[in-house]
Amino acid sequence: MKFYIASSFANQEMVKQLSRKLINQGHAQTYDWTINSKAENAEALAAIGQLEKAAVLEADVFFILLPAGKGSHIELGMALAAGKKVYLFSEEADVYDFSATTTFYHMPEVERVIGTLDDLMKFVAEKLGSGRLAGQTAMLK
Repeated sequence: MKFYIASSFANQEMVKQLSRKLINQGHAQTYDWTINSKAENAEALAAIGQLEKAAVLEADVFFILLPAGKGSHIELGMALAAGKKVYLFSEEADVYDFSATTTFYHMPEVERVIGTLDDLMKFVAEKLGSGRLAGQTAMLK
């Protein structure tokens, strides 16, 4: 399985942890954006954007770790439009707070996982192993 992980710069350590766990299980990361520093000009933004777009489209599975910024949400849109399997992860159940959520978190192709990073790994391993990949919520706290 090839994967891409979207999130905010504030979640870089969580992204790296999930990446390591998935790579250790034999999966391939399409692009590791955590190696970048914040872009300082429009040319750098464009170059990073091209790499990230290609990586989202190449991935079999797309992860978005909340909280996430506007770029991650654009990547989420690309993943949904391309028919990718999406795992949305949050440590808190605020994805159900209608003042803060988005309709795209509740699409049938989005698996919502609430809990810890280890809970996410267990949930994904179960789903990938069973072939059941669509539209449920795991409340793991």
